[in-house]
Amino acid sequence: MELNEASLIENEITLRNLRLTSEVLETRRSAIRWLALSLGIINPGESRLGSLAVLDSLIHFQFVKGTDPTVKDLSDYINANWEQINEKTLRYHLLRMKKMGFVENSGGRFYFSPPGTGDRFDPSNWAQHIFDSNYSDIAGKIGQVIREVKSKAGVV
Repeated sequence: MELNEASLIENEITLRNLRLTSEVLETRRSAIRWLALSLGIINPGESRLGSLAVLDSLIHFQFVKGTDPTVKDLSDYINANWEQINEKTLRYHLLRMKKMGFVENSGGRFYFSPPGTGDRFDPSNWAQHIFDSNYSDIAGKIGQVIREVKSKAGVV
């Protein structure tokens, strides 16, 4: 029996364990780039700034201001702090982050996916939620498959 493996993929998660050097923390932009690389939002060597600007703007509003921004809020922040971004590009990056499970929206406002418990404006609580929600599900499935393989020992 052959499986269509592509149809089994629910989502893909990229997590990179990068060294956190003093150079990384030297500027806001380098810290945002490090975060985007760590979370798999960008790939090594990627030079486009759009996703970095969107990530930075979401961090600014959720973790600095404690608010949920509109597209206009995000656009104004990016245009003032990065480079000009058009609405189509902004929405593209928001949709990508939404598909990755990092961002949600409601009532025209965008925000990082909130944890089930605790303060959603706490960066550590949010990060723990992202890892727990994504990796505990995968870990459970891996454990189940290994138990099934173990039960079929000697059967090929």
